[in-house]
Amino acid sequence: MVPLLDTAVPVLLARIGNYPLHHGSLGVVRTVGRLGVPVHAVVEDRFTPVALSRHLTSRIVWPTTGREEPEWLADGLLSIGRAIGTRCVAVPTDDEAAILLAEHAHRLRECFLIPSVPAHLPRLLACKAGLHRICTEADVPSPRSRAPESRDELVDAGRELGYPLVLKNLAPFSRLRTPAVSGTTTVVSSERAMLDRFPKAAPPPVLVQEYIPRQQAEDWITHIYCGAGGVPRALFTGLKLRSWPPYAGMTARAVALRNSELARLAERLCRRIGYSGLADLDWRYDRRDGQYKLVDFNPRTGAQFRLFENVHGVDVVRAMHLDLTGRDVPDGAQAEGRVFVAGQLDLASVAAWLRHERRLPPDLLSERPTERAWLCRDDLLPAAAETIRFTALVTWRLLRPARSGLTGHR
Repeated sequence: MVPLLDTAVPVLLARIGNYPLHHGSLGVVRTVGRLGVPVHAVVEDRFTPVALSRHLTSRIVWPTTGREEPEWLADGLLSIGRAIGTRCVAVPTDDEAAILLAEHAHRLRECFLIPSVPAHLPRLLACKAGLHRICTEADVPSPRSRAPESRDELVDAGRELGYPLVLKNLAPFSRLRTPAVSGTTTVVSSERAMLDRFPKAAPPPVLVQEYIPRQQAEDWITHIYCGAGGVPRALFTGLKLRSWPPYAGMTARAVALRNSELARLAERLCRRIGYSGLADLDWRYDRRDGQYKLVDFNPRTGAQFRLFENVHGVDVVRAMHLDLTGRDVPDGAQAEGRVFVAGQLDLASVAAWLRHERRLPPDLLSERPTERAWLCRDDLLPAAAETIRFTALVTWRLLRPARSGLTGHR
């Protein structure tokens, strides 16, 4: 039986940046809204999928880019909180919002219930170089990484780590202001390809990371909510089956599988650094040395968090609400075998699999319990809005080269 949440304490979906097609945000609205908790959401416009959910109490149109001054963003959140009129549990769905809540908690606690995380920690964990240092100090395996500050250091890093290489935007906020790569991750095959990508003397903030061959790897995820002092109140592990873009992007399909070794690693890390709050951790199992290597630590709820529940129906967002409102978080085993499917991302990942493997994915017709990111019988409008906007986005991107060509011949 799902525990009763305190319906007198609403939730604010806190978001910084422009990402209207985000199924994790919709998951937050649904998971607590279904239990009678009022949910207020920051949205880019009135017609985003989240804004159309029947489980949403109010939509706050506040478009941001992440390039604004942090003080201005904090002032904006305070204004939103004061307008709601009741202290809310603030749920961040991006790194920037999580950092803002932590670094300005002394002001924002006037309106919001926020985990007692050390103010500097979310920024340090979300920074790829900072995470690598933390892993080294905490004896948690991670891929070899470098954060070059010059073109010469970029070349040296590539020659030291070897090709192909993984490139990532180095830090939150800078990934929005001066992105080094589009999306989250890019793989480059040679030194020439890397230098062509960064023709200037000094590269933008970028992390250079060793590439673990996909034939020798498995992608795993950990979703966790920690209370005070880094004590896990809900901890789940799962296997990422496919992603989009392939092998390097967002989860397109995943299955909930209990992995005791991975759970121990995540718990040990969070206790050692005193992390409190929601977190989404990405791991890569390297068959070459038998180690789970931490690739990303996102100090906020993950897009696929609804994959995971314990036997009492508690997911990480429900656990956070229970904990911050002073209620018990029921402890229980992870519900095994649940499958998460992310709509059109899954269709694209299937097409990529067919192209590379010349066969259908073996998990395509799974009979396991499935959590769908968008389509839901009791909340149909968000799926319709997502389909329309996703189709329009794909069409615009396909037509853009043609439009550019026509413009160039005028």
